[in-house]
Amino acid sequence: MSHVLSVNLAHPRANPVKAGIDLTGIDKRPVDHAVAVRPPGPKYGGHGSGLVGDEIYDRQNHGGNDQAVYAYARENLDLWAADLGRELANGSFGENLTTTELDVEAALIGERWRVGGAAGPLLEVSVPRIPCSTFAHWLDERRWVRRFTQRALPGTYLRVLEPGEVRAGDAITVVSRPDHDLTVGVCFRALTIEPDLLPRLIDVEELPGEAREVARKRTGVIPVQFVSDGE
Repeated sequence: MSHVLSVNLAHPRANPVKAGIDLTGIDKRPVDHAVAVRPPGPKYGGHGSGLVGDEIYDRQNHGGNDQAVYAYARENLDLWAADLGRELANGSFGENLTTTELDVEAALIGERWRVGGAAGPLLEVSVPRIPCSTFAHWLDERRWVRRFTQRALPGTYLRVLEPGEVRAGDAITVVSRPDHDLTVGVCFRALTIEPDLLPRLIDVEELPGEAREVARKRTGVIPVQFVSDGE
């Protein structure tokens, strides 16, 4: 059964690679207690992360409702550990949830996961993670962004549709799937190394507007302009 192997929260570190942003929360480490999960929008104080006790410092590029929670598969961490010849602890890629027995890249954009029992959070797959300079500096591996991109195992960000608590060992149940076929893996490849796939992103309403706009611009599709009816 798919489940959460660990819940990981940020330990602040200096961030020398982004001007004006002195700290990063990419160093995430497992905790042994339940963690509250809620939407990071204004109702909850505008926090960047969806996990209470976590922290995001570059809020212009990370966090918010479409990137409230980041999940990465333990199986993929193990593939990277073998390639790199080094151990990778849960949380090594900056993920909030290290999962197991779940093919994260095969998840559909808009797919919904219930974590834990009925009182656990309801999460929705939103968009794959795109590697950045902070990630490259943290891993300290040669040509990391290119290597991560070429392998196309990005993990996924999730929205928080219903709040709850999550802890290590919680089951992950897929409770609904949309009727399109856009997976996390295909979406990532479209945005990075396979632009011929970009048209598949345009009409997927569950994808964040920014990603759909990128697809429109790169394919030359001009968005339809709607006139408000005043409601």
